[in-house]
Amino acid sequence: MGVNFMARRVLDIRRNQAVKLPNGHTVRITLINHPGAVIIAPFLNKNTVVMMRQFRPALKKFIYELPAGTLDPNESLSTCAHRELLEETGLLTKKLTKLGSIYPVPGYSTEIIHVFKAEQLTLTQAQPEEYEVIETMPMTKIQVRQLMSQGKLMDAKTICTLAFCGWL
Repeated sequence: MGVNFMARRVLDIRRNQAVKLPNGHTVRITLINHPGAVIIAPFLNKNTVVMMRQFRPALKKFIYELPAGTLDPNESLSTCAHRELLEETGLLTKKLTKLGSIYPVPGYSTEIIHVFKAEQLTLTQAQPEEYEVIETMPMTKIQVRQLMSQGKLMDAKTICTLAFCGWL
């Protein structure tokens, strides 16, 4: 898509923000305001989910994840989920089901991630952003659980999503 990474990922960081607590005390915190995000568990069938091995520059390594992404301004959750699924995996879905929502880092961020399950998939061409290095791989529940038991599945949003789906 050619969009500059920094142009899409602007975070609103507020340092020394005063927050009044329910007990009447006021504390100062650093807060990251985040527009929200989606994560999608794409199921080829009831026994196979499409995982990704994605390079994360902040970690300087590949990690296992499910497709996910940040909401654009005024974008619906469904539109974002369809967009991210196509961009990162090349998959289109006819059935998208919202499973829930999570707060990944509530100690310092307002981010909420909306969890989806995608079924009835059709494969087209992936359209990753220029900064995304992604390998997709279908995996069974046994393979996913092996990744987890071997300490190779560490992405919190992916772990939560797989738990929502009954896979962990």
